[in-house]
Amino acid sequence: MRAVIVAAAVAFLISLFGTPLAIRVFTALKTGQPIRDGLGLASNAGKKGTPTMGGVAFIVATVFAYAAGHVALTTLPERQIAQESPTMTALVLLGLFVFCGVVGFLDDFLKVRRRNSDGLSAKGKLLGQLIVGGAFAAVALWWPSTNGETVASEHISFIRDISFLDVGKVGSVLVFVFVIMSMSNGVNLTDGLDGLATGASILVLGAYALIGFWQYRHWCGDSDYARVNDYCYQVRDPLEIAMIAAAAAAACVGFLWWNTSPARIFMGDTGALGLGGLIGGLAVATRTTLLSIIIGGLFVIITMSVVIQIISFKTTGKRVFRMSPLQHHFELAGWSEVNIVVRFWIVAGICVAIGLGLFYSDFLAVMG
Repeated sequence: MRAVIVAAAVAFLISLFGTPLAIRVFTALKTGQPIRDGLGLASNAGKKGTPTMGGVAFIVATVFAYAAGHVALTTLPERQIAQESPTMTALVLLGLFVFCGVVGFLDDFLKVRRRNSDGLSAKGKLLGQLIVGGAFAAVALWWPSTNGETVASEHISFIRDISFLDVGKVGSVLVFVFVIMSMSNGVNLTDGLDGLATGASILVLGAYALIGFWQYRHWCGDSDYARVNDYCYQVRDPLEIAMIAAAAAAACVGFLWWNTSPARIFMGDTGALGLGGLIGGLAVATRTTLLSIIIGGLFVIITMSVVIQIISFKTTGKRVFRMSPLQHHFELAGWSEVNIVVRFWIVAGICVAIGLGLFYSDFLAVMG
């Protein structure tokens, strides 16, 4: 627990005090967010020129905090420092965070350079996500630990692996890539109002910090626990998962101080794609792939609003929503930006609570 707390505390402090530095740097570099006029969105007023690419701040904070968490591990009892050295799980999770962020950074950079909202093409962005997801899927599936456990599983998982849904390595790569791309784009679509994606991500990452730590306390890799209990979690490096999720959540809290309305900096695609990649990786690593649909329910709802809008318009010529993603529908309906953000946070919190409830109820059912 100490390592998780240290990682979270360091991430929060670096992000809280480092984000103002990022604001000054990106302002000096004139990386103001291009805003499309004529959309009728009240939230766009006064935002032109606000620096973007702020995701760099919490990504860097998380990486440094992870290193600090490992320093804290050296002070723990021998049984608890089995994961003292950086692991393949950390490489996959932080790699997804950083390199999905790099894809987003390229998109943000092109927007700023061209002085309009056109960054990477949709195909270019998806190709970047595909390459990153595929590369780390290979690492997650073909590099086992000394006990044979891999970061990702060859089974579809809900709260743990579903034994009869064995899709093999190739199928697992496809599932891995799909989860990463879906979550990345889900968080990206949720971004757009001050603090909305940041606050929702904090809730989801916090849930995965709890799940990772719970799995660590009931881990099949802990010989003392597995010897006396019939039920344990067959995952790889759950303490690493908890540390990284907690650090990322805390880094987002520090960032939210500056990103809440009126935002002084935007996370940009750098932050949104990075967070989505990390959340997708956490879902795969904790064997909760299908449960992530519930835990990240707000991202799913907002993504589906875009899908529904596109399908409806192309098939009938009519729009279901005034505008998509969904948050902009409510803007045009007259809701204030702050009301939308807070109410959507509540929806995100309800989804997280349901997901955690299902996760814990499964444990109680098995142990009871």
